[in-house]
Amino acid sequence: MIGRLNHVAIAVPDLKAATDVYRNTLGAKVSPEEEQPEHGVSTVFIELPNTKIELLGVLGEKSPITAFLERNPNGGIHHLCYEVPNIIEARDRLVKDGARVLGDGEPKIGAHGKPVLFLHPKDFCGTLVELEEA
Repeated sequence: MIGRLNHVAIAVPDLKAATDVYRNTLGAKVSPEEEQPEHGVSTVFIELPNTKIELLGVLGEKSPITAFLERNPNGGIHHLCYEVPNIIEARDRLVKDGARVLGDGEPKIGAHGKPVLFLHPKDFCGTLVELEEA
């Protein structure tokens, strides 16, 4: 069901400093910072030959990464994003098999302008999983 790894997301306490590390220290190509108000984060994407790294910064008081950063003050890997050909079919199959979809279970538009869903980490080896329609 899952396709290629779309990105690895890293929650960071200082988005500008993290962007500088990737741009200046590692010499990576980085996107401009974009606010994702519906998701409560600001994002920067690091382009790699075979995938992307998504840097996540807090946006607003109800940001979903605030609690993560309280537990991990230096930041860390937040989630993995896999592509699926049809997000509704993937969701329905996963729910039928007992997986929990976070939120209201309906896809939202993600940072790439495509439908996304998040799956409960307890159902996926302790890892928060994002599905993005390819």
